[in-house]
Amino acid sequence: MHSRAERRLPPAIAAGLATATAALGLTGCAATPAADTVTVLNSATDTAEHTANQKFFDRCAKPIGLKVEQISVPADQVASKALRMASSKSLSDILELDGSELPQFAGTEGLRPLKDIGVDTSGFSGSATSLGSYDGTQYGIARSVNSLALIYNTKLLKAAGVAPPTTWAELKTAAKKMTHGSTYGMAFSASPNADGVYQFLPFFWSGGGDEAKLDNGKGEAALQLWKDLVSDGSASKSVVNWNQQDVNDQFVAGRAAMMINGPWQVPVLDAQKKVDWAVARIPVPEAGQDAIPPIGGTVMAVPKNEDRSREKNAGKILNCLNSQKNQLKWGESVNNVPTRSAAARAYAEQNPKLAAFADLVTTARSRTAEVGTRWPVVGDALAGAFQSVLTGRTSPEQALHRAQQQASTGK
Repeated sequence: MHSRAERRLPPAIAAGLATATAALGLTGCAATPAADTVTVLNSATDTAEHTANQKFFDRCAKPIGLKVEQISVPADQVASKALRMASSKSLSDILELDGSELPQFAGTEGLRPLKDIGVDTSGFSGSATSLGSYDGTQYGIARSVNSLALIYNTKLLKAAGVAPPTTWAELKTAAKKMTHGSTYGMAFSASPNADGVYQFLPFFWSGGGDEAKLDNGKGEAALQLWKDLVSDGSASKSVVNWNQQDVNDQFVAGRAAMMINGPWQVPVLDAQKKVDWAVARIPVPEAGQDAIPPIGGTVMAVPKNEDRSREKNAGKILNCLNSQKNQLKWGESVNNVPTRSAAARAYAEQNPKLAAFADLVTTARSRTAEVGTRWPVVGDALAGAFQSVLTGRTSPEQALHRAQQQASTGK
């Protein structure tokens, strides 16, 4: 199922999309599907996911005399596929894309504001709303979202006599105490790409870091925390190469007592009968603070169409998919948190083991909320910062000063 890391639109695709959708501003042509068919472009290429999606689509479409046809391509090809379809005036009625990509699509003025087609976006968590908004307008809607938490081996923590850490100081102490032999106390991804950035953000934001001003001095503590964990041997030096799946592999193999990861790992963890695990909130600088992790997931948007009836049909499908009942069922099927606040509360009650994820989503933030279409270059700058610090090339202060220069100039 969908995970958290953003898929960047390459410059050529972004520019082409802007040209195609701005010039056309619509779909519809000789190849337009039947009037009773709503098309959806998504990345549900996995058979199980495609089938699960179709069940929900059919549940919403059949009672109102409609059909839904999925056009599924690999996640990293959704943008280029959308470009080709827009160029031929055949873009789908619903476009499901990663939330971090929405600003680049919405910025072309090729998407219809959801309120214009009667899509109800009330009752959603603020973080979920931000994932689908651009310049104050709601263009996308997420039926479920994910984020990050601290996942720990309950047996190893009990054996070490430590409780799940809640502060950075407690995290360092617990990680050090549980590091012995081939087992590290802590594991996280610090890879120089989306996975590493996604995992760094909870520490960066919770410490006061600002992606719009990387060198404001408040992000240095997060870099120092990661540096300390690696320097004292509580975390492996290999974190600079690990993606989030690698981190989970280390945890499952017993080579890490704690890790930062997301709910997409739950099926793998559940299959490990010898690993007893639990979920806690990500530690924060000081007791009583809220963790601020990134919010991840896909949003569904409606491209502009010269045939407004097609837009309205798409809106009806979106309203149905995002009813409290359907959101709850979908969230449970993919181990993600529903975006309607009432559905999220029910999810936490019915899935107590994953309740921490539901709690964290309430304080999570969209990566693009503050910097919009500049996020890709900002993310790259952050990756360069923690990579240079963890490999001993620069200090946290120097790293973030350089990162701000990179974010400002794109070089």
